[in-house]
Amino acid sequence: MTVYFIGAGPGAADLITVRGARTLASCRVCLYAGSLVPRELLAECPEGARLVDTAQLNLDEIVGELVRAHEAGQDVARLHSGDPSVFSAVAEQMRRLDAAGVPYEVVPGVPAFAAAAAALKRELTVPTVGQTVILTRIAQRATAMPEGEDLATLGRSGALLVLHLATGYVDRVVEELLPHYGADCPAAVVAFASRPEELVLRGTLADIAGQVKEAGVVRTAVILVGRVLGAAGFRDSHLYSADRHRC
Repeated sequence: MTVYFIGAGPGAADLITVRGARTLASCRVCLYAGSLVPRELLAECPEGARLVDTAQLNLDEIVGELVRAHEAGQDVARLHSGDPSVFSAVAEQMRRLDAAGVPYEVVPGVPAFAAAAAALKRELTVPTVGQTVILTRIAQRATAMPEGEDLATLGRSGALLVLHLATGYVDRVVEELLPHYGADCPAAVVAFASRPEELVLRGTLADIAGQVKEAGVVRTAVILVGRVLGAAGFRDSHLYSADRHRC
């Protein structure tokens, strides 16, 4: 049988993809992170399905559940918040499933940065202003960042930065980015994107840290920093230009 790594989306239960919902509805076993995945999604599971909250399980215990379900002839839905391709810790699960000979598939989901952009009502790639988006985080108590991926290095690009898992260290983020972006650079924080409790903070590098602290944002949020967040007088895209040759 097959393990399906399913992107549950950024928070709102109806932002799971049609494929994700259909796959979830076909699996007799579902593993989900109770602290991140909306409980409403579990209603998509078939009646009598075995539901396992992985919030308190370590990697070996999680993989053990996946392998046992496979050996019992049951398809497994492994729900991950956002999209499995970004900061989801699926790589180590896949590696272990490969070693155990357990087949798996990946069903994409809506990533947190996309939901944050929707909340801000902003395109993250604006003609002549910014065409590059860097998704990253900072190293604190988690795994160290690879060499050359620290904020000071990434900040030299001037590209839009989207930082996950970083609101608890917002002072450090501001300190490291100020030399490259300037105090007047637009910045935003979106917490609980797409959920009823969604919170949007808008400002600049000069004041965003204060806003984060005042609002008490410490988790389930992304920080965005870049000129595209304030783009206004930019040139229209060539995509729909009247001067563009169309066959």
